Amino acid sequence: MARAMFEYTKTVLEKVSFSVELFTRELHKALNRLLPYEIDELRFWLINFTKEKPELVVCLTIIN
Repeated sequence: MARAMFEYTKTVLEKVSFSVELFTRELHKALNRLLPYEIDELRFWLINFTKEKPELVVCLTIIN
């Protein structure tokens, strides 16, 4: 179940990546939902994902 939540979170974040505001809101929700080791995985995923979307780099401060 936990792994499914992590994959779902990534899917949602990818879908709302067109808006920094929505992305930030969903990222906050993810941080409340995910387990600590999943948050670490999400951090690495987010670093790679924001390389293609520089407008979302500001969201890295939320997860650090």
